[in-house]
Amino acid sequence: MATDTIRFDDGAAYERYMGAWSRLAGEIFLDWLAPSAGLRWIDVGCGNGAFTERLAERCAPASIHGIDPFEGQLAFARNRPALRAARFSLGDAAALPFPEDAFDAAVMALVIFFVPDAGRGVAEMARVVGPGGSVSAYAWDMVGGGFPYAVLQAEMRGMGIPVPTPPNPDASRMGALRDLWAGAGLEAVETREISVRRTFADFGDFWSTILGGPSVGPKLAAMAAGDIAVLQERVRARLPADASGSITYGARANAVKGRVPVGRPS
Repeated sequence: MATDTIRFDDGAAYERYMGAWSRLAGEIFLDWLAPSAGLRWIDVGCGNGAFTERLAERCAPASIHGIDPFEGQLAFARNRPALRAARFSLGDAAALPFPEDAFDAAVMALVIFFVPDAGRGVAEMARVVGPGGSVSAYAWDMVGGGFPYAVLQAEMRGMGIPVPTPPNPDASRMGALRDLWAGAGLEAVETREISVRRTFADFGDFWSTILGGPSVGPKLAAMAAGDIAVLQERVRARLPADASGSITYGARANAVKGRVPVGRPS
């Protein structure tokens, strides 16, 4: 959920950068999960609450507890009107501060590639969910080019500008997700691909959106004006606009779900 080079300190900037993408993928993900009402949820790596808010609005939860390592994100989440009844705590995906069977469902949205030991993170979700409960996640396909801003990152690297990456991008592979869920002893494991598309009003809208990105924002801020102009033209050529000037393109995530065995000792 955290690295030395990618920090999620600004919930508002992250909202503009990733909030809409998270909700687009999260809607499809929740349709697929089709959870029952009245569940006790834990959202691991909840960030600024973009997906947590969808849980609250769509799933009629009995309770929601969000965990994240960045207070700046949690502060933003706490101020979302739909999350006033939710609880948020600083915490680590690899060491959840809860006893066994504390929840009915655990979810990890766009986070697993930030968990250095992803197997431990999944095992922790399975531990805190009671028998028969759900453990699920979705993650941008980082290795397969599914990240929403993959084009920008590719052009930065093409100019010799290093871009910080999550510590565990391979964990987003579909096969890796299946193996992680099976390795945690979960049953009825299923996976699916989630494809989404987003429209920006014009290139200026796209560019202002990415400036707050935790992986690219600091790099862009440090670049010389001439280099920024070159990068903008390179990216613009990869994102053609329609007749109105708007830019539409897609992103792709992999999703997984499984169930804690009913026969597991409590």
